[in-house]
Amino acid sequence: MDPDKRTRVAEVMSTPLETVEPNASVQDAARKMREKNISALVVTAGSRSIITQTDIIDAVANGEDVATTAVSDVMTENVETVTPDLLMEEVAAMMTMYGVKHLPVVEDDYVGMVSSTDVTAHLS
Repeated sequence: MDPDKRTRVAEVMSTPLETVEPNASVQDAARKMREKNISALVVTAGSRSIITQTDIIDAVANGEDVATTAVSDVMTENVETVTPDLLMEEVAAMMTMYGVKHLPVVEDDYVGMVSSTDVTAHLS
């Protein structure tokens, strides 16, 4: 396959990027995910962080009060990121290697999110 014809992250990433503050409640994050029909939010913290549906399920399973527990208490920190020019085959390999379903897309700052659903849709 011609490398110039292969799909790059910029072509499939979700934009605009949906975010949540680290001091927001887990319940607020879950509501935003439901409203936007997405399964992860970038957390606007100092480190590269996201909160995913899995983080929320874990919080509930651990007996956390999602109405009072802060996103910062359950978020995933120091997540791997990708650039917009990365090939989707490379994204698929990264997701498999790191065992993740979401990768924030970063240039100088966050610009989008790519998910395992995006990978599946564009590689099948």
